[in-house]
Amino acid sequence: MHVVFNLLIDLIGIYKVILIIYILMSWFPNMNNSQIGSFLSRICEPFLEPFRRIIPPIGMMDLSPLAAFLVLNFVPNGLRAVEGFFG
Repeated sequence: MHVVFNLLIDLIGIYKVILIIYILMSWFPNMNNSQIGSFLSRICEPFLEPFRRIIPPIGMMDLSPLAAFLVLNFVPNGLRAVEGFFG
């Protein structure tokens, strides 16, 4: 069971890096039209969409990726707590 939780925590870490790259790519308009941008959009947008419904943009700034990133930072702690419950 320990291996499964560690794998999930590692995958969340990788997803956080992917999300950072996707956020940084949004600063360059033509990058979202590339194959990499399209791939990252398919991976990141389903996760970001619920946050966008809750947190409206402030002017030209979209703060939903920040909220999504904060949630991803708390998930490993929750997984460790669940692992301790089963362990």
